[in-house]
Amino acid sequence: MAYIQLEPINEGLLSKLSNLLLCRWTCQSCWQSCWECSCCQPSDEEVEILGPFPAQTPAWMVNDCNGDKDTNSEVLAYDPPATPHDTSPDRHGSGSETSRSTYSLARRLSSLEARRPSSPLVDIKPIEFWAMGSRKEAVQPAVLRKPYAASEDYSRKLEPRLYSVDSSGDDVDSLTDDEILLRYQLGMLHFSTQYDLIHNHLTVRVIEARDLPLPVSCDASRQDMAHSNPYVKMSLLPDHKNSRQTGVKRKTQNPVFEERFTFKLPFLEAQRRTLLLSVVDFDKFSRHCVIGKVAMSLSEVDLVKGGHWWKALVPSSQNEVELGELLLSLNYLPSAGRLNVDIIRAKQLLQTDMCQGSDPFVKVQLVTGLKLVKTKKTSCMRGTIDPFYNESFSFRVAQEELNEVSLVFSVYGHNMKSSNDFVGRIVIGQFSTGPPETSHWRRLLDSQRTPVEQWHSLRSRAECDRVSLASLEVT
Repeated sequence: MAYIQLEPINEGLLSKLSNLLLCRWTCQSCWQSCWECSCCQPSDEEVEILGPFPAQTPAWMVNDCNGDKDTNSEVLAYDPPATPHDTSPDRHGSGSETSRSTYSLARRLSSLEARRPSSPLVDIKPIEFWAMGSRKEAVQPAVLRKPYAASEDYSRKLEPRLYSVDSSGDDVDSLTDDEILLRYQLGMLHFSTQYDLIHNHLTVRVIEARDLPLPVSCDASRQDMAHSNPYVKMSLLPDHKNSRQTGVKRKTQNPVFEERFTFKLPFLEAQRRTLLLSVVDFDKFSRHCVIGKVAMSLSEVDLVKGGHWWKALVPSSQNEVELGELLLSLNYLPSAGRLNVDIIRAKQLLQTDMCQGSDPFVKVQLVTGLKLVKTKKTSCMRGTIDPFYNESFSFRVAQEELNEVSLVFSVYGHNMKSSNDFVGRIVIGQFSTGPPETSHWRRLLDSQRTPVEQWHSLRSRAECDRVSLASLEVT
């Protein structure tokens, strides 16, 4: 009999265990299992969420955009109703677990509503709610939020000048060639570049220019001239040591140059350089003026493959062309009382002859105090703007007079039909024309008997006369 009485008890325990495994909770309204209860059958909305995502987002997923409902009311709406008839320990535990999970979901939704995101007004739902479109592409439903005001901390990070219309007025990098040509109307330049890996040199070919403006920017007396006399000067930035220039084309706004120039430098070094091409207007009786320039970073192009470019000219901050540079070496021998001057070379001198470049020579003059003592000059180098002289001159100067000495170096272009054309000048010594010249003279005084070399940029006659009394004493 005892065995017969225990059998129904075991069957009851197995039934409860199976019900617990097959269904986590029972209906709190009708006290029946979930699969037997009519009120617990899944609704259409729940079926759509568990299966393919609906075309329209369910109402319980959409955040309240009106802001009329309170967060507490949302939490209470998801709080399951209390059941006074719940006396079974198993059922009570299952009901409380459901209540906590539902309450946690409602709390997360309410916290998402209260939080102000810093980026878009769109919330992307978790991946389990993704749907597949007709083309089997993943589609994420988006829930729009109401607009909100940006925080003060975020607005402080903005820089209004970066978004203003006028901020890009001077930045030509953001403009196309057509926009640059329309804005400045300085014409266009046609050129090509290619690097030779076998010989390790960069070739720049200057082909032609079109629609250059009339020469009205530099000298008011030339505003009525019909044409310019253009040429192209090029260099590799950041330095100008390897500059080159084409010949001058007479009286034309559409010059054809067809000249090639070679820069000897390693490939990795070439990629770090910027090619600067300046179109200059030649004027024999005035300063040469820069019409416009083109700057192209060589790291942005395929140097080995090479290419041709038409680039619109932009204005240059340097309206006048540099006069050139002069390499000098100074040495003083106190025992012999001799000041030795070596004129080694010059480069990229201002062109004074439109047809054959220039015929430059250098005149060096010794001025003691404010008195011209001695004048000497180098030989004339024909048809070049990069002359090599390698000529030495010696002046007798007592050591006690060394602090009162000034050396005036003037570069001229030889002219057989008229007076020589002045190119540029510098003064080194007591009345130096600038910090580089003063530095060279101090190095001479500090290291006597040792030659001291230095490059100097030539200055105009007016600039030298303004800052140096020694320049006023020479012709």
